[in-house]
Amino acid sequence: MIFEVIIWAGAAVSIIGLAGLFWSIIRVARARRAFANDDEALRAEVQKALPLNLGALFLSVIGLMMVVVGIFLG
Repeated sequence: MIFEVIIWAGAAVSIIGLAGLFWSIIRVARARRAFANDDEALRAEVQKALPLNLGALFLSVIGLMMVVVGIFLG
């Protein structure tokens, strides 16, 4: 029972992380279109999106680890 909760919670955390990764991709794609000729502005916008990207990747990995632990122990 508890391992089933861990599996579903891990899946939810992983999906939130995946949504964050997609949001980061969309944000950088919009910045590339908006600042196509201004390299410094594009670089600044990509640097702003980097923490979002890393945080979302972290959430996704933690969620997948929860799923794996729940499967192995359950």
